[in-house]
Amino acid sequence: MSHGEILLSKGAINGIRALLKRRTGIHLEESSNSMILSRLSSRVRRQRLPDFDAYLAYVCTDEGAQELIQMINALTTNTTRFFREPCHFDLLETDVLPKLIERAKRGERIRLWSAACSSGEEAYSIAALVLKCFPDALDFDIRILGTDIDTNTLQRAKFGVYPNGSINGVPDGYTDILFDPDRDDGKIHVRQPLRDMTTFRYLNFVEPWPVRGPFQVIFCRNVTIYMDPATQSGIWKGLENVLDQDGTLFIGHSERIGADLALQLELFGPTSFRRPLSFLRQSIKYKESGDVTT
Repeated sequence: MSHGEILLSKGAINGIRALLKRRTGIHLEESSNSMILSRLSSRVRRQRLPDFDAYLAYVCTDEGAQELIQMINALTTNTTRFFREPCHFDLLETDVLPKLIERAKRGERIRLWSAACSSGEEAYSIAALVLKCFPDALDFDIRILGTDIDTNTLQRAKFGVYPNGSINGVPDGYTDILFDPDRDDGKIHVRQPLRDMTTFRYLNFVEPWPVRGPFQVIFCRNVTIYMDPATQSGIWKGLENVLDQDGTLFIGHSERIGADLALQLELFGPTSFRRPLSFLRQSIKYKESGDVTT
């Protein structure tokens, strides 16, 4: 297999796939070989290497550590848009946020996490919904965290600047909340109040997570579809571990959390999970008996 004059041997393709899985948990099938070739050919040329075998050897060295990051960025899928899968945002608005707003008014700390946030549209959509429902949110301890493994998309998320076409699909009433109307550069700019509410950080699901929680809301959608079952299970357990007792987890419509978390999480909407009543009662019982510390 070749791209121009750059050759991709079977050994190199298998090595790249194995390296990606080891470093990120992402498992690419053999059907992805053409994608790997097209996305990495420019990286090979940029490093002035003769073929993919040399490229694989280079990214495995200390000297090639930064190029390994770019390789991972290139092979990461970043499909997103504002208010993607709107049924989750409907549930957040009607079923989840009213209780969280009351908790915030009582002085409680409220944290919402957009895991695998890509270029930030999901995190800013969450922030816009919070501000729509609670215009004074910035006066309270409510914050949104966005994390992703792709360092390039994280930079775009931090800037909060998007092509004009990104506005397509934004529900009525949100344009003024989301975007600064005073720009004339042909792009849309996320308004400063939303950026003040939102923080973006690097996170690799197969490395130690730089988050502790608890999070009252977690969006982790269309991430584990690229992982093998063991990695998927580890991610779901990790998310459940940092989810607040009254927390809500939203996942992608083609994803399943597995039977091993059936006692900790129950379905209450389309791929939407929260603590079952039996779990909450047991947690209260343990706290009252002094069996756990808080």
